[in-house]
Amino acid sequence: MYTLRIPTPLQKFTDGQASLDCQAANLPALITELAGRFPELRERICEADGRPRRFFNVYVNDEDIRFLGGPEYQFRPGDDVLILPSIAGGA
Repeated sequence: MYTLRIPTPLQKFTDGQASLDCQAANLPALITELAGRFPELRERICEADGRPRRFFNVYVNDEDIRFLGGPEYQFRPGDDVLILPSIAGGA
């Protein structure tokens, strides 16, 4: 089991929960688990075909998952996982 941290902008889709205990083995399984638990969250983090949105980032123990093997990275017990939508803006 590992901890998934949910940033404030997405907590309205997780019933206000800031963190969750998860057991999914990898990123595709995590997305499936989240979609099952919080259907409204799925459309915020996934494209219609189920792929993670382009501007959706995942960090494992403060390391970008893309540098750890991407979707194939196998989560480990005790990992600290953060999902983070990219936020852009400004003038």
